[in-house]
Amino acid sequence: MPVDPGRRAVPSEHASVVLLGALSKLLTEISATPLRLEAPGVEAARARQAEVVDQLSDYVIPRLVQLDAPLLTVVGGSTGAGKSTLVNSIVGTRVTESGVLRPTTRSPVLVHHPDDAEWFQPDRVLPDLPRTSVPTNDVYALRLAMSERVPRGLAILDAPDVDSIDQGNRELASQLLAAADLWLFVTSAARYADQVPWDYLRQAAERSTSVAVVLDRTHADAVVEVRGHLARMMTSRGLSDSPLFTVPESTTDTEGLLPSDAVAPIVGWLTDLAADPRARTAVMTQTLDGAIRHNVLRTHDIADAMDAQVEAAEALYADVSDAYNDTAAAISQETSDGTLLRGEVFARWQEFVGTGEMMRSVEERVSRIRDRLVDGVTGKRTRATEVSRAVGDALTSLIVDDAESAAATAARAWGGSPSGKQLLASARGLERASHDLHNRAERAIRDWQAAVHDLVRIEGSDKRMTANFLAFGVNGVSATLMIVVLAHRAESRGPENVGRKLLAAIFGDLVLDSLVTKAHADLEARIAPLLRDEQLRFLDLLDSPETVRATQTTLREAARRAEYARHADFLEGGPDS
Repeated sequence: MPVDPGRRAVPSEHASVVLLGALSKLLTEISATPLRLEAPGVEAARARQAEVVDQLSDYVIPRLVQLDAPLLTVVGGSTGAGKSTLVNSIVGTRVTESGVLRPTTRSPVLVHHPDDAEWFQPDRVLPDLPRTSVPTNDVYALRLAMSERVPRGLAILDAPDVDSIDQGNRELASQLLAAADLWLFVTSAARYADQVPWDYLRQAAERSTSVAVVLDRTHADAVVEVRGHLARMMTSRGLSDSPLFTVPESTTDTEGLLPSDAVAPIVGWLTDLAADPRARTAVMTQTLDGAIRHNVLRTHDIADAMDAQVEAAEALYADVSDAYNDTAAAISQETSDGTLLRGEVFARWQEFVGTGEMMRSVEERVSRIRDRLVDGVTGKRTRATEVSRAVGDALTSLIVDDAESAAATAARAWGGSPSGKQLLASARGLERASHDLHNRAERAIRDWQAAVHDLVRIEGSDKRMTANFLAFGVNGVSATLMIVVLAHRAESRGPENVGRKLLAAIFGDLVLDSLVTKAHADLEARIAPLLRDEQLRFLDLLDSPETVRATQTTLREAARRAEYARHADFLEGGPDS
């Protein structure tokens, strides 16, 4: 983009504080934004998120903190364009090594005036890159080199190739260009029309980044034609006012430097830029303002992309909620429709009430019980305990079996989507109930049975001397109430009918109905936390749709505040003025 010294003023000191706070908040929010689910568009959203985080932390915020720091000029471009040779020739001495083999694995080199050394300490420019003063093959280390030939107020950074076959080189090149105040973009007659360099230049135009283009290694016979074509391409891509320099194909000297006259226009331009605070400020301000605007827009794009995260989270939540809600409803039905009055429970109940011909009336049954009371009371009460134990075992098995089914259903549903598969892969055993559910269910049912015992004891406090109550005792009446509870919604009366008649004779129908309702509601209330804990094994793996929406709202608000602060800070017109 053009360098226009009168374009807008330097941000005021007060406004910069406001802007810095808004952008720091934006960085915090965008860094914490979850894009965990494999929803449509998530890869692009994650890439944008990483780009925004990198540019805010590598360039925008450090630059706002130190507006007086030297202008960072990053020299980037295609493989074989001659960047390192150009940097050495601009500086007038060998400070960076060009490579014969590609990709060249070496650290990027930042050259600055000795008096500017303080600006490039580890907590300043590019704070995440470790510093070194010697050549190294660590591509992520920033080698600092001092040269008095570099004017004060200017620093030149030789970046890796933007189209390197090495991914690490490409990623670092992108990071360094995003941290630049000024791009010195180098291409050649052989590579100037390549797609990758133009992708970067397009990004520069979108961000209003200050750019100068160098057409390097161009034979004299082709300079006019190639330069003209390149200029037209720049114009069509929004870079018409960016400086365009031409470096003819030249023989290097013994130090590997180009003739001084070949690079003189570039050296003169950079020297004049460094010597003119107003022009230097204009370059920095243009790039900084454009970077802020661009990152605010990218943040809104990320927030928009979170719609897919919300949809995915809603679907995953619904899968799990449906599975466990259905299970809760099934358990409620199975603990009230007589389903459990079979097998061991039925056998123990039959032993308790007696086998053979069922009583024709409660009075007849009580008479027979009273006759056997002296000889059989201990045995009767033991059988009541066996009924309670059988009921407890049946309820425990029911909870575990239905929880197993719910887990399998939820896991199967999640397995049908990319986001669900991703989450299932991150946690083992979700398709089965928790290994400790049996023990937890046993405790819950024991507590329920104790509560039923207390309910009977309290409600029957004034009925303990009745024949019916004496015949069965608190344990027997409690066991009978459990049987009645487990079948109170049955369409037809079965073996629990005797128990219901007995309890009605003791408590009366109204009180009995109240006891049954209370006991069953208590049972459901004790089972619910067990199913909720089982459900949370799934739901804890993802943020709720409400949480994602709240994050989305917070992110958009942070972007809006950053944009308001940008407008307040750059007083002389907006970014397009």
